[in-house]
Amino acid sequence: PSQALLDFFADRLKVHLREKGVRHDLVSAVFALGGEDDLVRLMARVDALGEFIGSEDGGQLLTAYKRATNILRIEEKKDNKSYSGEVDKARLVAPEEKALDSSIDFAVTETLFFISEEDFAGAMAANTALRAPVDAFFDQVTVNAEDAALRVNRLNLLSKIRDSLDRIADFSKIEG
Repeated sequence: PSQALLDFFADRLKVHLREKGVRHDLVSAVFALGGEDDLVRLMARVDALGEFIGSEDGGQLLTAYKRATNILRIEEKKDNKSYSGEVDKARLVAPEEKALDSSIDFAVTETLFFISEEDFAGAMAANTALRAPVDAFFDQVTVNAEDAALRVNRLNLLSKIRDSLDRIADFSKIEG
């Protein structure tokens, strides 16, 4: 099908979902990923995202995502550069950093598997395991360390949180 026709159907689906009372921000978050032409899969992803965000773990993870992206936005503007490089595992010194890094790696692997199986609820659930390590990281680790290399590595770790969740939906579009 032509892209114009797919865009038309996508717009109609957005209107239909809004009329059904589905939160517009969740619809926008899923549609922002792009590259999806199966409207049934899009609806399944929107439904799974709504369930996830409505759960305690999902709500807390959204809060952590927003905290991470706010820190990144401030530091990227201040430093006039983007933090999205690889995390240097040798520079992970705090146990909370190491735990978060390995938890993200595991969540990404699980998320990609569940997405490939079109199990969007499973993909969301795979990320609930990030809640405790993210909370511990923010409670125990100073992102803006005096050691410049440590600071950069920690900012890259925050970008890894953002990138992990953005595989599911564009969480920056979700209100709350």
